[in-house]
Amino acid sequence: VKMRSLAPGIKLITSFSRDSWYRFFILILTFVFYTTYHLSRKPISIVKVIKLSVVVYINPSMYFLFIFFNSDKNNYQNLFGVLDNCFLVAYAIGMFFSGMFGERLPLRYYLSSGMILSGLFTVLFGLGFYWQIHSLWYYCLVQALNGLVQTTGWPAVVACVGNWFGKGKRGFIMGIWNSHTSVGNILGSLIAGVYVSSSWGLSFIVPGIIIASAGVICFLFLVESKSHMLDIWGICLFVHESVEQEPLLRNSSSNEEIFSTNTSTAVEREEDHTEAISFCGALRIPGVVEFSLCLLFAKLVSYTFLYWLPLYIANVAHFDPKEAGDLSTLFDVGGIVGGILAGLISDYSGGRATTCCAMLIIAAPMLFLYNKIGQNGLPTTIGMLLWCGALVNGPYALITTAVSADLGTHECLRGNSRALSTVTAIIDGTGSIGAAIGPLLAGLISPTGWNNVFYMLIAADVLAFESIMLLSRLVYKEVRGWCGYTTRQRG
Repeated sequence: VKMRSLAPGIKLITSFSRDSWYRFFILILTFVFYTTYHLSRKPISIVKVIKLSVVVYINPSMYFLFIFFNSDKNNYQNLFGVLDNCFLVAYAIGMFFSGMFGERLPLRYYLSSGMILSGLFTVLFGLGFYWQIHSLWYYCLVQALNGLVQTTGWPAVVACVGNWFGKGKRGFIMGIWNSHTSVGNILGSLIAGVYVSSSWGLSFIVPGIIIASAGVICFLFLVESKSHMLDIWGICLFVHESVEQEPLLRNSSSNEEIFSTNTSTAVEREEDHTEAISFCGALRIPGVVEFSLCLLFAKLVSYTFLYWLPLYIANVAHFDPKEAGDLSTLFDVGGIVGGILAGLISDYSGGRATTCCAMLIIAAPMLFLYNKIGQNGLPTTIGMLLWCGALVNGPYALITTAVSADLGTHECLRGNSRALSTVTAIIDGTGSIGAAIGPLLAGLISPTGWNNVFYMLIAADVLAFESIMLLSRLVYKEVRGWCGYTTRQRG
């Protein structure tokens, strides 16, 4: 009898357990969802470049700000800074409350409603072009409301991933997952660039439709916790206290993988009687305040690049607006690589804080070099953008994923996994204050010269390093571990 063998692809598929496939499915879903959040934030930075670079300088009588709010063209950078900040300030304020709502409401409803509302407000911004709205207050209001509803995204996706991945997950995997931020920025730039020269309203309407559609998918398919699959799987879930106390992203063994093929039927389940942690209680977790301050300055630098890099490239390097928008995506490409490298290095070395410190130290002189020589030819521009993106976004990515998850499942919480959303919101909310300050300062400083903007960014990078040095005892402990004085601790 001739033996029949399964196709290699089928063997691979069937080698993974049902639980592993659900984990993978949730990881992909949350990746796509948060990609659409950033995709819908990016168009304004592209639109401001094409209109300011082409219309303001070539045909001043029809400059972009007249389309928006009949403003004086000499004050356009300050006004765009105000418009950016309507979103960012609302986002920063809302983020501190979003985590607490996320822990008390069903994540599927919370996330899907936030995405649909965000799509609505993004579309309304674009419709201002077709409705011929010239009021500054209309655009400011829409931006502020969009900023508030976008706070639903980060705490919800982190909490959802935390519910499915209880322990032993590598920073490398989370570094890849966190690339949704950069992927969303890249896609947002490319989509906005397609329509911006003809009908800039579509640069907002199309991303708005995309994130709203993703919200519908979220409502239909998101399973926020393994415990919700009980009736379908028909299995009993057991609570292992030792498992629950282990940080989300800490390595438990050298051979453990994120999608283990030997998944036990006894999976972790958070206890029903645990209560959501208070805001002050989350602040008392060791490391939360220090890493939050570090993220504030790191995000200041990152979001200044997010909102002003295309305009800087167009004005200083004299690329046409579409090329400037395309080139600006290289900063996000570097950010993807930097986030993955930060996760790998911190996994291998066992030092989250030290990894952040090292990348921030190198980032400061790299920003200085980019401002001085970064426009000396296309190859130099490409190389410097990649380096700056990796070094600026690497610590940002590590703090918002691995560090936040470790702190959200800190041993002092005694297994209360419901603290994860609040801790994540506090860290990202503090960082969002920097995200609001950076673009505003860039708008105020840029009329005095781009050199001054870069000096501000370098100063912020140094302050981020100083903030994390408040954890000097942790850094010292990590370094001693490498030297063999103490047992190396992962995380």
